[in-house]
Amino acid sequence: MQNYRRHIEEHLLPEFENVFLDEITKGAIDAWERKERDRGYAPSSIKTWRGTLHLILADAVDEGLRDSNPATRRRGRGKRAGRSRNRGPEKVVTSALGILLIAERAALLSGRDDEFVGIVLKGYTGLRWGEIVGLETEFIRPAAVRVEWQLYELDSGELHRCPPKDDSHRTVDTPGFLSGLLTGQVASANVKPCTCHGLRYLFSGHGAANGAARRPGAKLVDVARAAGVSTGTVSNVLNRLLAVALDTRDRVEKAIADLGYIRAWASGENAAHWRRNGFATWLFHPAATGWYPKKAPEEARPVPLLAEPWPGIPARGRGAAARAEACWLPIARGLTPHGLRHTHKTMMDEFGTPPKLKDERMGHEDGSVQARYSHITADMRRKLMDDLTAVWEQSLDARRRMSAGSPVRVLDTLLREGQ
Repeated sequence: MQNYRRHIEEHLLPEFENVFLDEITKGAIDAWERKERDRGYAPSSIKTWRGTLHLILADAVDEGLRDSNPATRRRGRGKRAGRSRNRGPEKVVTSALGILLIAERAALLSGRDDEFVGIVLKGYTGLRWGEIVGLETEFIRPAAVRVEWQLYELDSGELHRCPPKDDSHRTVDTPGFLSGLLTGQVASANVKPCTCHGLRYLFSGHGAANGAARRPGAKLVDVARAAGVSTGTVSNVLNRLLAVALDTRDRVEKAIADLGYIRAWASGENAAHWRRNGFATWLFHPAATGWYPKKAPEEARPVPLLAEPWPGIPARGRGAAARAEACWLPIARGLTPHGLRHTHKTMMDEFGTPPKLKDERMGHEDGSVQARYSHITADMRRKLMDDLTAVWEQSLDARRRMSAGSPVRVLDTLLREGQ
């Protein structure tokens, strides 16, 4: 509903607020559309706003306040040239290997496994963003996830628990490797009820509720990764120096110096849930492109890296760019978190997955006669799980050829299991 309100208040009322319903003409609507286009709005956005206006005027016709709807477009008349002007840019998708590499980088940027598991989950199920953020642990099944709720982020910042879009409640089958990642996430994350809803969610936010995670500087986990030790070992070096072997102590102290780690910067407690903009801007976009976006007063810039261990540890804090030894090449410029939903659909197209099963996974509904007479079988489900598992294993093999291990704990385990 808040989208409709925004369309009306920001784009329709400024033009038609002082015009009587029965005095709105097709010419006036076309002129408004041209003004919006001249202001630089995307054709797809203008089409959506005109659709809202069409809905309002259709209700006016039903109530007898107008004889016809001037926002209705005539179909199939006149020349067909020029349609490409109204076509939005094609959605960027990636491959199974792209999903894996982006997930690894996002986990390196966040300093934990959650982002790795979340991105792989999105790429291999096509769940909507709100469905992933709102995935409660009770709906993780042995070979599936049950979509019952989503967390919808309102303009106020509140996360509203509501049914999935278009009431698309469904059970989404998960291949064995993904089920293992999900159960491992539940076990390792020590999931506790969030304070805002009192429910246990699979993923927590990356930013800290008290703002600590947004402070500059390397984190304890960055030092551990650079030194090739556990965070407990780093803690021992900081607090119980004599309990650590000399060569290990030297590696940790070198990592502290290289990263510019300052002990006083605590990590803080994580916020309850991911935020769409923060996740996309500071985790997903840099992982997919290798660049932090422009944000005043700083310009867009490459993610600065310490080269070892591969694929690099993000350097943080003051002087990070000067200490950087490498940067990431782009994996998929223009890819967004929602693009992983497109990616999953594209993968199923490549597999030749039956339309009925694709619609079920995506939460779509096909009301055609053909769909009514199509049915999903156990063999169809089994083949799709086999296909997804095959491309996952191929991506792991390709990643293993790049480097036998990973600084990301969960991926490192997967890579070494296959050796």
